[in-house]
Order: sequence, then structure tokens, then C-alpha cells
Amino acid sequence: MREISRFYGIRITMNFDDHLPPHFHAAYGDDEAQILIATGEILNGSLSSRAASLVREWAQFHRAELETDWQLREQGRPLNRIEPLS
Repeated sequence: MREISRFYGIRITMNFDDHLPPHFHAAYGDDEAQILIATGEILNGSLSSRAASLVREWAQFHRAELETDWQLREQGRPLNRIEPLS
């Protein structure tokens, strides 16, 4: 998994061999989840309510960049880093 961002202890990654629908991974402590790019909602897994809220907020601000990284991933090209939530 390629790390594309990290903030408040939350690690955001994207896999090159992932499946549809377009999503990214968020990990915080022992919790991990797959997050839909389109909505910021959890597809699989779980996060604490606070971590999930921060991830949704971050994803809303960076949706276009996440979509670009998903396309780069499909092409096997390097992913761009995305600014953390501040």
C-alpha cells in the first residue's frame, strides 16, 4: 500500500491492485477501513467515530486529488501525496 497522506495519527493509503468502487484505506490504531472516494463513507472495516469524521472531512476537501490518484493507480503510475488535514 502506498501512503498518500497522514494526519492526527491517521494513515491514508491506496493499493495498486484494488477493486472497484474507487476507494482508499484509512488506518488509525488497530482500526482499518476502506473509504469510498465519492462519498467519504466506510465501505468495509471500521474506525472510531472521531477518526471517521476526520477522514470524511479530509476526503471532502481532497476528493479531486483522490480521484486523480485512483486514475494514476489504474495506470500503474506513482501516486501523488495529498496534503494532510490541518
